[in-house]
Amino acid sequence: MSEPRQIAPATGKLGVLLPGLGAVSSTLIAGVETAKQTGEPPIGSITQMAKIRLGSRGDGVNPYIKDFVPLAQLDDLVFGGWDPISANALEAARTCGVLDERDLAPISGALEGVVAMNAVFDQAWVKRLDGFRVKTGETKMDLAEQLMADIERFRTENGCDRLVMVWCGSTEAYREPVEVHQSIETFERGLRESHAEISPSQIYAYAALQSRVPYANGAPNLTCDLPCMIELADRNGVPIGGKDFKTGQTLMKTILAPGFKSRMLGLNGWYSTNILGNRDGEVLDEPENFRSKEVSKLGVLETIFQPEEYPQLYGDISHVVRINYYPPRGDNKEGWDNIDIFGWMGYPMQIKVDFLCRDSILAAPLVLDLALFFDLAARAGAKGVQEWLSFYFKSPQTVDPALPPEHDIFIQQTKLKNTLREWMGEPAVTHSEAG
Repeated sequence: MSEPRQIAPATGKLGVLLPGLGAVSSTLIAGVETAKQTGEPPIGSITQMAKIRLGSRGDGVNPYIKDFVPLAQLDDLVFGGWDPISANALEAARTCGVLDERDLAPISGALEGVVAMNAVFDQAWVKRLDGFRVKTGETKMDLAEQLMADIERFRTENGCDRLVMVWCGSTEAYREPVEVHQSIETFERGLRESHAEISPSQIYAYAALQSRVPYANGAPNLTCDLPCMIELADRNGVPIGGKDFKTGQTLMKTILAPGFKSRMLGLNGWYSTNILGNRDGEVLDEPENFRSKEVSKLGVLETIFQPEEYPQLYGDISHVVRINYYPPRGDNKEGWDNIDIFGWMGYPMQIKVDFLCRDSILAAPLVLDLALFFDLAARAGAKGVQEWLSFYFKSPQTVDPALPPEHDIFIQQTKLKNTLREWMGEPAVTHSEAG
């Protein structure tokens, strides 16, 4: 048994800062406020509902994760955010239409109290949106400094002991990293010169890390992946991670694909299409923004199936991903998959999946867990990329950028729980015959 890690207690209030006060953020806040008022369990939250096994199966020691590690309590959470459109979380929730009015009415005061700060917004990165509650400044460094001032003001006015930031904004247009992203020095020079390749999400990440606030990236934007952000997180001792919340179709892929591989079934093709009509769907209707999401989604199967290791089974997979904006669908996304597998003697089979999911209902508990776990990581003295939280992301960052990410959700879950065990001085669970 290893020595437990020194973890500072979760005293005082934890401020959860959310760039993008839209469907996901308003649904998250509504769910937490409802849980505070009613005591109803936040379904889908690993931190609140999952148990963790300690020792061998016969020991019968299975505490809840929230009782095993020193997480912040729901009653200690305070929410804030930025948005270029919505004035507050109640307006956002009603506009997005995820939750019924009967669920919003009892907590309307709490939601209305989460007032959106003016956002850093650049339509060049989200062409389908118009922002009117936006910051102005002479340079992008000026905008970053305004965000840092917002962060400190929020900390002071709400009496927060600690803060975390989780990006819940829209998917930005796809861009490859350039020279401005290669170091803190080049990035800060780029901020002062308002470099065109510095996106709003990167300005938020910079402001958070400079304020010593852990930052999790819930969209496929290249933000925490950039060398400058990795360097800054390491220098300032701040946890970072991402990217892109693993919610609907990719969640199903990371559940199903490991099962096919475990039985050594072959795969010829996997065709995926999505229909959604919320703000995210509108943004992704723009080809440059869809490209960011496509890159995030396409990386899953190759890493799980490892075609170079199993060329007879997975050497020539046809993997297609489509996203279609269809306004009547709203936040209730439909994702369907056609999966062409083959088995004994090469005989083909097909699997059809039609997932009528609610995107923000699946994403909200992920944001809660990430906020609590990133806060835990900071109090445990962890810094840089938190690869153990890959469980929550479509395109997980790795500590070593040269290594491919792990996409198998069951391996990701084991990594997460074993990290918690290690931090608390408990041995890892290996699931050997006696274990």
